[in-house]
Amino acid sequence: MVIDIPGKKDAGDTPYEDGRIHKNTLEFLRELKRNNKREWLKFHDVPFRQAEKDFQSFVGELSTIVCKIDPTIPDLAVKDIIYRIHRDMRFTSDPTPYKPYFSVSWSRTGRKGPYAHYYLHIQPGEESFFGGGYFGCDSETLACLREDIDTQPHQFKSILMGDKLRKTFFPNVKADEGKVVSAFCVMSKTNALKKKPKGFDADHQDIELLKLRNFILTKKISDKDITSKGGLAIITDIVEAIEPFITYLNNTVMPDPDSD
Repeated sequence: MVIDIPGKKDAGDTPYEDGRIHKNTLEFLRELKRNNKREWLKFHDVPFRQAEKDFQSFVGELSTIVCKIDPTIPDLAVKDIIYRIHRDMRFTSDPTPYKPYFSVSWSRTGRKGPYAHYYLHIQPGEESFFGGGYFGCDSETLACLREDIDTQPHQFKSILMGDKLRKTFFPNVKADEGKVVSAFCVMSKTNALKKKPKGFDADHQDIELLKLRNFILTKKISDKDITSKGGLAIITDIVEAIEPFITYLNNTVMPDPDSD
């Protein structure tokens, strides 16, 4: 019996373009989720490489935009900012070897390092999103952010109240500082402290911010939008909205020694 090895997927009516995620790429990720085994991926290496190339070419186009919007981000090779599809199996009981998504991040030191990141996650099933910030802050990062929020909270709150940021990440929240801050705390609540951090009073006016161990913003992107001709423009708008937030985090945690 002869088994045909899967080849490249037919592009159909939509040609592959550098600045657009093809529908076939999402379809491949759906198939990978259903068949998350090494033998399956090895057998489907050709469609995997096709999807990977599509994602990488899109990242190349988006990288140029990110670096233009935030000039502190270096223009690195795509291979230095994307994440491998292989899962880290050392600290998990999940036996599946692959991530059912493609992802990439940008910071002043690439995908690793102490700076706040911009992050793109491509996953079918309405699970794609663009976001950024600090996820799982270390103690030094938290100390810097908490000190700034404690001594001059207006700086951070003014960033959240920025018109474009607020309308992008909190479109259903009224332009009220308290409500926007509360919405941000909900968005960043994973791993937050249940009690006050050491050195702060339980009745501190910004205690919910001080309890956070993540400082992130995320914006969901539908399957339809991420594969549309305007997908790159949609993400560009999100990058523009989040840039002041990323810049604030970097200036607070890792200030430029040459700045005043």
